[in-house]
Amino acid sequence: MNTSTLFEETPNKSGRSTARRLLDYALVYKYRIIGSIAILICAVGADLAGPYIIKTIIDDHLSVGEDKLWPILALLAAGLGLNLLAGLCNFVQSYSLQSTALRIIKNMRMDLMRHVQRVQLRYFDNTPIGQVVSRVANDTEAIRDLFMSFMATFVVSFIQLLGIYVALFILNARLAVFALVLPPLFALIMYVHLKYSKKYIAIMRARLSDMNAMINESISVMPIIQAFRREKRTLEEFETLNEDRYVNQVKQFRVFSLSSRNIVGTIGSLVTAFVIWYFGRDSIAGGAITVGVLYAFVDYLGRVFNPIIGIFDQLTNAQRAFVSAEKVFAILDMDGKDVEETSQSPRPQGVVKFDDVTFAYNEGTDVLKGISFEARKGETVALVGHTGSGKSSIINLLLGFYEPGAGKITIDGQDISAMSKQALRKHMGIVLQDPYLFAGDIKFNVSLYNEEITLERVKKALADVGAAPFVEQLPKGYDEPVVERGSTLSSGQRQLISFARALAFDPSILILDEATSSIDSETESLIQRALKVVSAGRTTLVIAHRLSTIRDADQILVLHRGEIVERGNHDELMAFGGRYFKMYQLQRGEKASLPV
Repeated sequence: MNTSTLFEETPNKSGRSTARRLLDYALVYKYRIIGSIAILICAVGADLAGPYIIKTIIDDHLSVGEDKLWPILALLAAGLGLNLLAGLCNFVQSYSLQSTALRIIKNMRMDLMRHVQRVQLRYFDNTPIGQVVSRVANDTEAIRDLFMSFMATFVVSFIQLLGIYVALFILNARLAVFALVLPPLFALIMYVHLKYSKKYIAIMRARLSDMNAMINESISVMPIIQAFRREKRTLEEFETLNEDRYVNQVKQFRVFSLSSRNIVGTIGSLVTAFVIWYFGRDSIAGGAITVGVLYAFVDYLGRVFNPIIGIFDQLTNAQRAFVSAEKVFAILDMDGKDVEETSQSPRPQGVVKFDDVTFAYNEGTDVLKGISFEARKGETVALVGHTGSGKSSIINLLLGFYEPGAGKITIDGQDISAMSKQALRKHMGIVLQDPYLFAGDIKFNVSLYNEEITLERVKKALADVGAAPFVEQLPKGYDEPVVERGSTLSSGQRQLISFARALAFDPSILILDEATSSIDSETESLIQRALKVVSAGRTTLVIAHRLSTIRDADQILVLHRGEIVERGNHDELMAFGGRYFKMYQLQRGEKASLPV
């Protein structure tokens, strides 16, 4: 049966079927698989020899009434030895095949995780984090079940069926031809089962992904949910997703129950009864079929249904895995940028220039329009403006997260679109408005496992930003454990550590994205003093809502609706009396109104 038709695969960007791509992963270990199959064939042959030995004992030794105890004992001993050999071979092939399946999934999961880091940020802008987690964790685990079931069930069952039919033809060709009606019948039942259950499985996987996304979001913003008393509504939304998954799961189980083990067992019982009734008469009447042949045939026939039932039991897992594989390969098909080595990347002077840059996240809606400015080496350039004016978009373009729609961005005269993204970012340091700390300790969160950053350099960076006093007061000092996101530290402490992280890498270009908006006045004064030291010789771009923090900037760019409407230093802009002047008055509590 054609696998592509059976699982109704959707087209993908690579032009190869999902089954073919899964096979490519398996072919990496083709010699292990071939060796395991060879051992499996030995196991099946040894196992299937048992009924034939019993048939020989019945027809050649017991029925003739002769005293042949030693031949009988020899045959029984051979049968026992073959059973032991079959057991040993089954263990070896099972261990080998399933360990191979685990290796395949390990490779696939690493490929997926590696590619996720290469995918453009636009994907993450429109995709819930929980869905990405579901792809890497849940969907690869479902594919693991496919390889495990395929290796342990489908391959084993197919070889067992092949061996059984070979044994049947050796035993009696007439009986074997009669038994050939069973495989097409079961294949038809499988086709019907897969056809009707696929849509339910697809919905179940989609709802699981949606629930993962909602759980991730709910945990991340639990304080907000509780503060605004949204617990009940959140539960209702989750219950809707959970109920939809449950309903489709019940429907899928209904299809499975009607078309799997029950129907195979019923057909098996009816066929066995018919064989005993129809061919048993010939055996009793002394016809062409002997008692031993009839016994062996019934034994072999009974063994036909066990592999079939095993295949049916794994069909749901296999189909679920194909749905998951399509989602995984959809991510792997996305365009991405290779992570390149940057060891030979020269340190830039840090002259940043935007030349008539236009940019849109969504086509047709420009968020930046004709942006032009230059930040010279050692200068501090501040970007101010209301939310949505384009400040963060300028930084995203400079970091190479997005490409401009028009215009050019250069560093030291070199167009950054022609530079490796890793080389571009190697000499940049960034501090975000919402500082992120990783699970680990304080020194790790500053060095991020960069071998060039020693403990002394970590301590100096923390001291430069004024973080050393509070770090040294912690129970374990620089080895103090940090939980995910640094939730055991205050927002000001997290921000200081993120400042130290940026400075420890000694960047040519320092980017502060509203880095002082979430800290108290005392911490802000510490940072202001530190910045005067660390920004010397570096190009510094600052996004600020607190205009008091950028009074000493060499150049202030005032943005409005994606355009630079004013530029100059603090004194020049205050003297101009425009939008910056009114923003400054508002923050000082004086009466002012901004132009629309």
